[in-house]
Amino acid sequence: MRRGCLFSGLAAVLLVFAGLSWLLGGWYWGGPLAKDTSFIVPDGANLGAVAGKLEREGAVSSSRGFRLRARIFGGGGSIKAGEFLLPKGASPSAIMAILRGGDAVRRFVTVPEGMPSIMVFERLNAQPFLTGSIAMPPDGSLLPNTYDFERGETRQAVLLRMQAAMQRTLAELWEKRSPDTVAKTPLEAVILASIVEKETGKPAERGMVAGLYSNRVRQGIMLQADPTIIYPITRGKPLGRRIRQSEIQAINDYNTYSMIGLPKGPITNPGRASIEAVLHPVKTEALYMVADGTGGHAFAATLPEHNANVEKWYAIRKARGDF
Repeated sequence: MRRGCLFSGLAAVLLVFAGLSWLLGGWYWGGPLAKDTSFIVPDGANLGAVAGKLEREGAVSSSRGFRLRARIFGGGGSIKAGEFLLPKGASPSAIMAILRGGDAVRRFVTVPEGMPSIMVFERLNAQPFLTGSIAMPPDGSLLPNTYDFERGETRQAVLLRMQAAMQRTLAELWEKRSPDTVAKTPLEAVILASIVEKETGKPAERGMVAGLYSNRVRQGIMLQADPTIIYPITRGKPLGRRIRQSEIQAINDYNTYSMIGLPKGPITNPGRASIEAVLHPVKTEALYMVADGTGGHAFAATLPEHNANVEKWYAIRKARGDF
């Protein structure tokens, strides 16, 4: 009798130990994921739905076991909606911690300085992890930067963040503007900054280019900025060829070869630095500029000086075989 009771007690202990091992091991030991895996929790999903999805996608061995252990060991907090990265071999406890307290996977879309709105529109529409449709945003309304988003977020939400960033930045910079700026309104600042952005690829030249165009605005001289010829043709995309004489002479609200003053609107989305350059232009006598063969420009205060710089540029192009 004593021996039978001893065996029964030992069996009970072993049974309890086995049960605890199954319960704890199934929660804290590594899981079946063979590689890092993206996992999406839909909006409004409860524990049962998430457990079933985890099993179907191979993240846990049993949805029933996951639900049971989650209720016992899961702790407080609700499961968050979003996209999460589950590491290779993640245990159920690690998975639950990620889904309840981890950061959702963030994705990024970049708008470089000087990217026109038509190309931002195309970039957002080409992003497969965004949803919904958007209207074409006006040029000058978006701040070039890198923006993060979650999978399934709407394109409109991302676009609104870009526009809000421009509004905040412009308001901040406008308050600190120099009395030397020729911009009478924030919109004029963005218009002129968009020309500066398209005219030079060298950051160090922005202030000088802004100073040159500011001089032309003050003196009532045509800006004669080539990008303003191209904008009505391509909406800011590269032209891919030389500008035609008929396009130089075209009369419209943007072509600064046929009008005095600023175009009616921005010709691209200028970055913060170009807006700052317009609001704090370099003091210069320059009225003319031409490419210098290095990616920058040669500046001149008089037409004879400019003509000499043009001759140098033609000589460089001829030596390169452009003609």
